[in-house]
Amino acid sequence: MKTNINLNDSEFEKQFKNGNFDPSLFSHEAHLRLAWIHIHKYGVDAACKRISNQILTYVVQLGAADKFNKTLTIAAVKTVNHFVLKSKSNSFEDFITEFPRLKYNFKDLLDSHYGFDIFNSEKAKAQYIAPDLLPF
Repeated sequence: MKTNINLNDSEFEKQFKNGNFDPSLFSHEAHLRLAWIHIHKYGVDAACKRISNQILTYVVQLGAADKFNKTLTIAAVKTVNHFVLKSKSNSFEDFITEFPRLKYNFKDLLDSHYGFDIFNSEKAKAQYIAPDLLPF
């Protein structure tokens, strides 16, 4: 089975940035991996900007601009960063094994920060909204 893990970090980042990443591989795990790569290479603040711009460009290219959610994108990067700071892992595969909640309970993690549904909020899709319950 083909997954994003079949690509090394550099190739994954390059394909995504260039807009030729296979859309069938852009899963929740791939979003997390993109955040992990960018945090390690550019730092969390630059990762938030770069990933927001790249994902928006990518979904527009696919004709799926309505899928973009700025708040969710930035919240995901900040959540991944929280776990990166605690991690002892040197690869994304080890990282996601170390913190499986990111993969399997991500919505619950975000629900502890937001008292409203950021997944379906039009305002949250259009602009970043800081957490109202617990800061990152």
